[in-house]
Amino acid sequence: MDFKIVTNEQNAGQVAAWLATGQGVAAWASLNLSNPGANWLTPALTTDGQPMGKPTWQAANEPDVITFDSDDIGVENLVEVKRFHVALRRSSNGLSMKLTDASSRKLHKAVDDAGDGATYNFDHFTQEAVILAPTGDPISLTTWKVRGAE
Repeated sequence: MDFKIVTNEQNAGQVAAWLATGQGVAAWASLNLSNPGANWLTPALTTDGQPMGKPTWQAANEPDVITFDSDDIGVENLVEVKRFHVALRRSSNGLSMKLTDASSRKLHKAVDDAGDGATYNFDHFTQEAVILAPTGDPISLTTWKVRGAE
C-alpha cells in the first residue's frame, strides 16, 4: 500500500492526535543542502485553524503533503540493527561538532547496508550511531490504532 506520509511508531500517537483534533498532518522536506534527507511532520493547521508555519529554517516554505485522512499515513516499526562508536570533530567555525570524514563514510555505508527505509539516530550519551531498519511494510495509521486498542 502506498502512503502519502510515513512515520514511525514512536510518533504515530502524536500524528493520530493531530488528526483527532482536526488539525491534519503536514510533511515538510528539507531545502538545506547539508541535510537533504531530513523531513518534519507538523499539524497542518494551528489550534486556531490557521495554516502551520514551517517548523525550521531548513524546511521548504510550504509542506510537500497535507492530509486529514489516517488511511493516507503509514506507520512503520523500526528496530535497531547496528550500533557503533563515531568520532567527532569541531566544525570549521568551532561552534558545533561534526562527524569525522571516516565516521561519516562508515555511517552512510551502514545505513545503505541495512536496506530500504533504514535510517539512523545518535545516542549522544555513548557517542554511538544507531542504525534502524523497518521490520516490514508500513501499515495504515487506522490499522495501527486498531491494533493498539486490542
